[in-house]
Amino acid sequence: MARLRLVNITKRFDDVVAVNNMNLTVEEGEFITLLGPSGCGKTTTLRSIAGFIQPEEGEIYFDDELMNNVRPNKRFTAMCFQSYALFPHMTVRDNIRFGLIMRKVSKEEQNKRVTEIIKIVGLEGLENRKPAQLSGGQQQRVALARAVVTQPRILLFDEPLSNLDAKLREHVRVEIRELQKRLKITSIYVTHDQAEALVISDRIVVMNQGRVEQITDPFTIYRYPKNEFVANFIGLANIFEGKVISRDQERITLDTELGQFILKTQREIEDDRILVSWRPEDMVLAKEGMNNIVRGKIAQAIFMGNLTDLFLEINGKTMRVQMGSDVPYHEGESLTLSIPEEKFIILA
Repeated sequence: MARLRLVNITKRFDDVVAVNNMNLTVEEGEFITLLGPSGCGKTTTLRSIAGFIQPEEGEIYFDDELMNNVRPNKRFTAMCFQSYALFPHMTVRDNIRFGLIMRKVSKEEQNKRVTEIIKIVGLEGLENRKPAQLSGGQQQRVALARAVVTQPRILLFDEPLSNLDAKLREHVRVEIRELQKRLKITSIYVTHDQAEALVISDRIVVMNQGRVEQITDPFTIYRYPKNEFVANFIGLANIFEGKVISRDQERITLDTELGQFILKTQREIEDDRILVSWRPEDMVLAKEGMNNIVRGKIAQAIFMGNLTDLFLEINGKTMRVQMGSDVPYHEGESLTLSIPEEKFIILA
């Protein structure tokens, strides 16, 4: 295992800056996810760590060792690819063993490690099958076992679950996280799936156009996004601009297109105009005595089993609301809701 440091990493492809002055420290045994839309630089960052790509600027350190000029096969990383990249003519056991052969590990140690990892990832009884005889989830486990069995300093994941169906993806991502916790391998995981990042990460790095927007734990990045991009990209968010019309030590009153809202915040607000956000699931049916009331008409109601997703029209604007599924909601109905004071997020 290793502690990873990226210092001022910049990578260009012709006129395109894929990664722009990136700084990141990953502690030994930590699970970090690089999250962002396509083209934001997350895979370029991952490949730079592996040594497949050389950045034009900056340094990459494993512990205190500078890795910029170290060849990929000497960095002792391992990668799980989106395509699994299994050898079709080899059995499960031989696919897992392959990296150990390349590193000239003794046969006795090979057999010991392969047997152990097959048991850990739940592939017992499948050792002599070839990839074509396995399900997608089983193939992904083989790819994971092949990476882990080499005992890498850093384990790299390049969108490894994107080829699996939704149900299986949920199952395998939990398996990956449990295995990483058990083995305590420093891990970097690339995905554009927000739910996946929230489930598996110790910390999430949100990237946009080659830059890091925010680095923090899943709870903080969801409840307290730093700016409009993060709020929009992580989950769903209602975002409106407002004018500050009064303030005291704990609350500010804001005038918006939806009406006046009272926000509870510990932040010092100096600007007269600010962006605020709240999550669709934070709104509640209004009762007498509540403040921050909004009234609107349901433009669209989407039943999703565990919740109902509503698009509410208010003063010509659309607001997203998520309510429980125990009561049916219908298009054209009027709805009166309240936004709790403490649920507002002030965006930078």
